[in-house]
Amino acid sequence: MMRLLQALFLALLLAGPALAAVGDPAEQLPDPVLEERARAIGRELRCMVCQNQSIEDSDADLARDLRRIVREQVAAGRTDAQVLDYLYDRYGDFVLLRPRFTLATALLWGMPVIALLGGGLLILAMRRRAPAAAPAELTEAERARLSRIEGGSDRPIAGGVGGTAANGPKA
Repeated sequence: MMRLLQALFLALLLAGPALAAVGDPAEQLPDPVLEERARAIGRELRCMVCQNQSIEDSDADLARDLRRIVREQVAAGRTDAQVLDYLYDRYGDFVLLRPRFTLATALLWGMPVIALLGGGLLILAMRRRAPAAAPAELTEAERARLSRIEGGSDRPIAGGVGGTAANGPKA
């Protein structure tokens, strides 16, 4: 039983700072309506340290600073859009968990489609390209030699020095 209590105490001791960082009463606004607005805005903002966590879910120092800024802005009477614009102006697209639709984000999302279409057009262009020129016609000497080879009469002599077995040495 004592060991179980020690393990529980150790777990609470280790989890305490993480839980306290997010739900610290000193960070919260006294008005519950404003606090809920600040939390909703915080869920729209990315912790730039944790990357895919909102600032409300993160216990990083930067997230804590951003939560403080959000609460200051909300307490000053700014609208949700004004608070988001304020942080967007300072940190750019990356601070928003759902970035705004701009030309840059359109290109970012559209590049895979553009690359696939470009690759498909390249393949089509290569397939439609004119075929290679036909090989040149054989000369009379080449035709005669081809006939001898196909007929089996152009085999090398046993000594391997020029000519053929059927018609003797080459001149």
